[in-house]
Amino acid sequence: MGQQTDWLSRRTTYGLLTVAALLSGCSMLSRAPAPAPTEPPVARVIQEEPPAITARVAAARADLTRMVNLQDQLYRIAAPLLINNADLCRNHARNLLGFTAKNRYSYSGEFIDAAQAVLNYGDQLEVASVLAGSGAARAGLRKGDKLLAAEGKPLPAGQSAETQAAAILAPLVANSQSLNLTVARDGRNQNLNLPVTRACAFRIDIGNADNINAYSDDQRVMITRGMVNFAQSDEAIAYVLATELAHNVLGHAATTRSAYTLGSIMDNLVAIHPDTSVLIGTAGVKPMPQELDAAADYLALYMVARAGYNMDRAHAFWQRLATQYPPTVLNGYTAHHPATAYRLNVIDKTIAEIKAKQASRRPLLP
Repeated sequence: MGQQTDWLSRRTTYGLLTVAALLSGCSMLSRAPAPAPTEPPVARVIQEEPPAITARVAAARADLTRMVNLQDQLYRIAAPLLINNADLCRNHARNLLGFTAKNRYSYSGEFIDAAQAVLNYGDQLEVASVLAGSGAARAGLRKGDKLLAAEGKPLPAGQSAETQAAAILAPLVANSQSLNLTVARDGRNQNLNLPVTRACAFRIDIGNADNINAYSDDQRVMITRGMVNFAQSDEAIAYVLATELAHNVLGHAATTRSAYTLGSIMDNLVAIHPDTSVLIGTAGVKPMPQELDAAADYLALYMVARAGYNMDRAHAFWQRLATQYPPTVLNGYTAHHPATAYRLNVIDKTIAEIKAKQASRRPLLP
């Protein structure tokens, strides 16, 4: 599990929404005289939810669906970056199982009900995503498998299941080459032997905000919803992910003493309904020095190439981003990474270097 929790993410707390139903009845009386009825008339009872509550429930379900879809997209794109670059991640590489697990209590407030209605989550932890190319994927673990036991030890259910399961799984994975996992699938229990996967142990999160930005705090990587929509293609999203991963590997948040500020922003934006007022202006984030940005670009392009993504359009992507969202857009990416010309020069030289190594079949090592 990434960061010893295999990407088990924290969620902020929302207020509880109580869904009430209104009962209304009516009776119909005939004007013509009629014999006395043998039974009293039965009132028609109509049960319905108040429109405002129904709208909030529908909105919660839509918000949750959108967030989960975006998160799944990031996991899919990040998989080869994390697995194929374990040796470049230095002391950030770990033995991972390669899947995430959640239950309805992974969310809060009205989103508990939304998770149950939309994702069919109950109290038991179940597989939310499987990292492509991981040991879990090779062993046949599937999305929707319910986690019952690991190495014969029952796995917990309920409100604290994620943290309790992480405490059980982390030591089992740290010093082993595989894990025996018991899951429930289609009403039957199955035993799977999951080989561990050596990978970069950085958590990947979607930021629920429309500003065009990405953040890293030396432990995690976050791309905003706005950046995903701007980038559009998997390839472009991979450029952004790899660059933030490289900043983490190189410890740039600690170097610039911005880890706390960036971590606070990420903690907020991971919520389904974050407080976006904190993004006004630069949100306290200082511009990254050009030498550090260039170092991250250099390492990131090697990570992109080793993951199998095409790096040829990296220059055009970063140029387009800087043109459409220049440093004057204070809550945008370029305001935090303003040395565009310097970066593009390094990107061009690095791509030429990597292509020369590919042509001569030399190892892609920076």
